[in-house]
Amino acid sequence: MLHEIPVLAVTPDAVSLARLLVRRGPIPARAEVDALHIATAAIHGTDYLLTWNCRHIANALMRSRIETLCRTAGLEPPIMCTPEELTGA
Repeated sequence: MLHEIPVLAVTPDAVSLARLLVRRGPIPARAEVDALHIATAAIHGTDYLLTWNCRHIANALMRSRIETLCRTAGLEPPIMCTPEELTGA
């Protein structure tokens, strides 16, 4: 199923947005890879970011701050959720 899903490139803009997500919160510095994951999805305009990472990505308490920072950067954030949330399983 995954062979048709493209691998997204990490761009300088994604790195910049990831740094913003860490610097201005809500992503802690120790989770900079999670910030890069979110930023790469936002830069490429993905509709969804599926993850089992509920600590820093699919986290309802962080979601609004992440979305605000993405929009401040001129980007529409992806919907961050678990596969179960998306499929209703």
